[in-house]
Amino acid sequence: MSREPGCKRWLLFAACAHLFFLLPPLRTRAFAVTVVPEGAEDETELPVLQKSEKSGTISKISRELKEIVFIIQSQSNSFHSKRAEDLKRDILNQAADLGKELPTVLLIHQMDRHEGAWTILPLMRDFSVTYGRNSSWIFFCEEDTRIQVVKLLETLGRFDGSKEWFLGKALYDEESTIIHHYAFAENPTVFKFPDFAAGWALSIPLVNKLAKKLKSEPLKSDFTIDLKHEIALYIWQKGEGPHLTPVPEFCTDDVSSYKADHCATTFSNFLPLCGEPVKKEDVFVAVKTCRKFHGDRIPVVKQTWEREAALIEYYSDYADISIPTIDLGIPNTDRGHCGKTFAILERFLNHSSARTPWLVVVDDDTLISIFRLRKLLSCYDANEPVFLGERYGYGLGTGGYSYITGGGGMIFSRIAVQKLLSSKCRCYSMDAPDDMVLGMCFSGLGIPITHSPLFHQARPMDYPKGYLSHQIPVSFHKHWNIDPVKVYFTWLAPNTEESLNGKKVGYNREDL
Repeated sequence: MSREPGCKRWLLFAACAHLFFLLPPLRTRAFAVTVVPEGAEDETELPVLQKSEKSGTISKISRELKEIVFIIQSQSNSFHSKRAEDLKRDILNQAADLGKELPTVLLIHQMDRHEGAWTILPLMRDFSVTYGRNSSWIFFCEEDTRIQVVKLLETLGRFDGSKEWFLGKALYDEESTIIHHYAFAENPTVFKFPDFAAGWALSIPLVNKLAKKLKSEPLKSDFTIDLKHEIALYIWQKGEGPHLTPVPEFCTDDVSSYKADHCATTFSNFLPLCGEPVKKEDVFVAVKTCRKFHGDRIPVVKQTWEREAALIEYYSDYADISIPTIDLGIPNTDRGHCGKTFAILERFLNHSSARTPWLVVVDDDTLISIFRLRKLLSCYDANEPVFLGERYGYGLGTGGYSYITGGGGMIFSRIAVQKLLSSKCRCYSMDAPDDMVLGMCFSGLGIPITHSPLFHQARPMDYPKGYLSHQIPVSFHKHWNIDPVKVYFTWLAPNTEESLNGKKVGYNREDL
């Protein structure tokens, strides 16, 4: 490159013009780029750059870009991996427009074949070894997170990267919940954890500290139920580590929202639809029940979502022709229902039409929108072995397995059922937890679990309102201390108003 002053000024002018026209979210505020003095925490304290300062700021942004490692919380399923690749491409394209060295962008499902890679903490040592010297931040995001790279750099620039920082959009429980083991029962609002959809960041000093701790104290072999809460707990270390610092520029507003102007991240808060919804006749629904719940749970199903299902059967320990239920010859158990679930899988494979590509297995106290599920399934290839729902984990710190938790609904492609039943993997006891055994089996077969946050093992009030606010949920579970019919018509019905017993009803989510 020429070092002549005139040439240099021309190139800087071109770079500024390039930014002005190629970064749409900044067009209306191209001359309001902010730089935060060291120690400033409130954005209102930040000065607006004068024109003479902008060239230096762009150069500074370009230098800092390579100090961020982007981690996309991706999945290996073809639908999800493509979305993650699209996001990676968008980040790199934005970086290329700055004309400087490209950042590292990694897809988490490609980083480690370890079953627990999605839980992130087992990867901290690798992050520390690989990026601990030449990077400043590890930034995590979901495949549907949208990032304005320049704004993200400005936002991270407010924080001293030589210190331990845990940044994100803060969620909190308004009431203690079983999902989080009733943590902070006296006042659950005091503990904040990140909404992954908005993106979240760890400074390298904190990554290094976590890696050192994990080397001396490996993760325990227990359950992973709500990763975002459990990561925040681990980082907090009973008060010895940092709390989550809320960052207002990490957002879950839709990119088209007027609220998104100040955001470094936004979120595509819509139900995926990749073509026409799958046909009603392509979805077979199996409801697990037992005689003692015929009188109270089954009527709820019939009042709410049964009408959405073209193919539905109820499987029980007693044949009741009024429902009707089918007795599979499997006694009811007080614990898990592995025997019953495997009998349902056998029946689906051997007695349903071979042209029916999808099986849905739900409990009798699951509330589900088959209407929305049909839209969601349009994005998945029924010719792939798909096992879809809300993902949990067991013993992932020591080589355990992932599984789809049963209460939120377990979705199988026919080929996944075929591969499972053609293997030798079966229940180790009739009352084993069916969802966990299925997780072990599919893990052994090399068939990955596919996670969707739209399925829920618990009730709406068990989740932070901020988390559900950017979702179009597919399912909830449990009738405990709620009006399940009201929950269905508030959260899951095809329309915001539905006819119930001949009357129009409309419910406010805030009332639940």
